[in-house]
Amino acid sequence: MFNTLSGRFLILTVLFVMIAEVLIFVPSIARFRLDYLTERMERAQIASLALLGTGDMIPDDVEAELLANAGVLNVVLRRDEMRQLVLSSDLPGPVARTVDLRDPSAITLIADATRRFFTAGPEIIRVVAEPARGGGIQIEAAIDTSDLHAAMIEYGLNILWLSLVISGITALFLFLAVRRLMVQPVKGLVRQMRRYAAAPEDATRIIEPRSSVRELQDAEVTLRDLETRLIQSLRQKERLAQLGRAVAKVSHDLRNILTTATLLSDRLERVDDPTVKRVAPKIVASLTRAVNLTEGTLAFGRAEEAPPALQMVPLAPFLDEICDSERLASGDVEIEIRHEAPRGLVVRMDPEQMHRVLGNLIRNARQAIAATGAPGEIVVTAGESESAWHLRVCDTGPGLPPKARENIFQAFQGNVRKGGTGLGLAIARELVQGHGGTLELERSEVEGTVFHVALPKGRVE
Repeated sequence: MFNTLSGRFLILTVLFVMIAEVLIFVPSIARFRLDYLTERMERAQIASLALLGTGDMIPDDVEAELLANAGVLNVVLRRDEMRQLVLSSDLPGPVARTVDLRDPSAITLIADATRRFFTAGPEIIRVVAEPARGGGIQIEAAIDTSDLHAAMIEYGLNILWLSLVISGITALFLFLAVRRLMVQPVKGLVRQMRRYAAAPEDATRIIEPRSSVRELQDAEVTLRDLETRLIQSLRQKERLAQLGRAVAKVSHDLRNILTTATLLSDRLERVDDPTVKRVAPKIVASLTRAVNLTEGTLAFGRAEEAPPALQMVPLAPFLDEICDSERLASGDVEIEIRHEAPRGLVVRMDPEQMHRVLGNLIRNARQAIAATGAPGEIVVTAGESESAWHLRVCDTGPGLPPKARENIFQAFQGNVRKGGTGLGLAIARELVQGHGGTLELERSEVEGTVFHVALPKGRVE
């Protein structure tokens, strides 16, 4: 019960009601004490005026009866600047303190009442007050507060029981109201979510907003929109998956056909006919691009890309191998490919996957520089910060056009050079993200382009 919303609300309701009762109880006790003392002072004044009205001495037993009826031990009345002991008796003990009722502050009354409530035992106090209805200037009386303490305890217990009854009834009604207005609608939303989750492709399971409470109605509307968009997304993904499977089959068969055609086209280059010699290289290049497109499409369609096998790899020898391979591939083009990685730097990565990432970035830079026909330079820099290792591939190529920068990492959209598939950078970013890192285009201007790879040092949560 305590783990439910209604149960916790019930507990909080009882707690808050009791706090409110305590805030009411303390002033009530102070008021009860003030009324108790005021009533005895009024009785003492009546008894003293009755005695003064006779003008004669009265027997001791009558005086004792007047004091007992008034609930005081003695009475001192001040009239016309003179203090007169009107009624008196032997005090059972010393006067502990003086209480002035003429103009007490609320804090004083509460403090005195609280102290007396929690202090047991007899206590004699001297009470000073103004006589009622102009019966003098001042009246004083000694009062034994033993009965006051007992009366305050009885009054406090009555308030306690009354508070428990009020808090119980209030908590019950609030519990039922919250359960009816909040808990049950929330449970209905949960049931709807579970029902929809059992068959998210079923459009008949979309929730229909019915709540009259604005907040719950907003939640139902939001859930309805979410379920509607999810169904549309699932249908679209299913169609794309079917289309992807069909494209993969077509690409696989087409790759085999194109590979055969490429092997046959190689023989055309050995034909002596001038026209054939002029046309054959273009045919071979076109077939090569078609093969690359089909292979790239198949590679991108493999969703089961293995997770990275992370290990600590010395970076400088790793980059030596990549740069050497790209230098051989550059042919006669004057492109300097080098790296500036510190020899002692060790990076945690999957060497096979990072070889594909950096090889792709360097290859793209090399092809971009080669397309200009001018010499160029490609430099791979490396460093580390407190939280990550940083690799940058910098080139002196012509830079990327603005349109290409917008979709640079989008599959089939980020191709810049003619004949490209637009898959290389998309795959490279996915591989870097598999390391928990990021691949970003840092800048691309007329002076060149810089790609930034960041690999985290800490554990990726």
